[in-house]
Amino acid sequence: MPLETPILNSAGLQCFQSLRTAAIDAVTERFYSEHGSIYAQFGPKGRDACREDLAFHLDFLRPVLEFGLIQPMVDYLCWLDNVLVTRDVPAEHLALSLDWLAEFFATVMADNQGDVVVAALQISKSRYLTAGTAPSAIYGLLPQAWSESAAFEQALLAGDRHSAIALLDRCLEQGHSLVAVELHIIQPALYSIGQKWQNNQVSVTQEHLATAIAQAVMTYGLLKVEIPPTNGKRVLLACVEGNNHAVGLQMVADAFQLSGWEVQFLGANVPTGALIQHIEQYKPDLLGLSVAFAQQLHVVKHIMARLDLLPDMVRPGVIVGGLALNQFNRLADQLGADAWSPDAGAAVASAMKLGLRTGQE
Repeated sequence: MPLETPILNSAGLQCFQSLRTAAIDAVTERFYSEHGSIYAQFGPKGRDACREDLAFHLDFLRPVLEFGLIQPMVDYLCWLDNVLVTRDVPAEHLALSLDWLAEFFATVMADNQGDVVVAALQISKSRYLTAGTAPSAIYGLLPQAWSESAAFEQALLAGDRHSAIALLDRCLEQGHSLVAVELHIIQPALYSIGQKWQNNQVSVTQEHLATAIAQAVMTYGLLKVEIPPTNGKRVLLACVEGNNHAVGLQMVADAFQLSGWEVQFLGANVPTGALIQHIEQYKPDLLGLSVAFAQQLHVVKHIMARLDLLPDMVRPGVIVGGLALNQFNRLADQLGADAWSPDAGAAVASAMKLGLRTGQE
C-alpha cells in the first residue's frame, strides 16, 4: 500500500506521544488568549471541550504518522466541522487548530521528526478544506437499508422497545434471517441516528437509548430463533482496547452462533493483556477483532505481536473488521491478520475459507 505521507519511526512516535498533553495545553491556552470572547459563551465546560477536540485531533493524527494513512483524519475533520457548525463554534477555528498544532510540533521536535508531523497536519488540512462537507465515503460501503429501517429508527428514537421488537418479529415471520435484519434494518437505523446526532438533531441521551434498545432487540431475536448444532469450531470476539462500539461485533457474534460456532463475545474495550490471557485459556480457533477508529490500529499491531509469541497450537487465526478497516481493508495484511471482513455475514464466510484447525484436535 503506497504511503500518502511520510511516517515516523518508533522513536519519533514515542516522542510525538510524549508531547500530547503539552500540545493540548499550548493550543487550548492560545485559543483562549486570542479568541476568549468567543468561547466565553460556553462557560467553564468550553475549555474542557476544546481540550477534548484537540485530543481527538492527535488521536486521529497518530495513524497518519504510523501508517501513512491520511483519509481517516480527513473524514474526522469533515465530521467535526459539521458538529462544530451545528453547535455555533466557528468552523474556521478547526483549520486554525491544525496550524497551531503544526507550529507547536515544529518548535519542540527534532527537525526531521517535526517536519513529518507538520507535513501530516498540512496535508490533512488541505484535503479537509477541499472536501468541505462532502459525506464520508464510508457511508457508501454500508449494507443497503431496507424500507423497514426507517420505522425501526423512529421506534428507537421514541424509546419504543415494543414497536421495535414487533417489527423484528414481522421480519422473522416473513422468512428473513436475524443476521439479514441486523444488517439491513438495525445497522442502517443506528447509523442514521448517529448522523442526526452529528447534525444536532437528536440528543446524546436519545442516541444512547437507541443503542441500548437495538442491543436488547438483537438479544431477543437470538433467543427466538433456532440455534444449530455446534460445528466444533470456537471463535472469540473482542473490541480492541479503546473501542467502545460493540453493536457491530454483537452482530458478528450472532452470525457465527447461527452458523454453528461456539462463540465467546467479550464486548467493548478489552485490555490487550487480559485478551491474550483468555486466548491461552480458551484456545479459540479464530479471534475476531473490531477496530472502530484508525487510532486503534496500533493496538492490533501489539496484539498480533503478542500472538506471535504463542505456541502454534494455541495461536488462533485472526480476522479483523470495523469502520477503521472498511475503507482500507488492505491494512489487514499490513497488520498481520489472516482475513478481513466488512460485515457480520461476510465474517463467517471469510472464516470458513481459512481452513482453521478446531480446538478439539
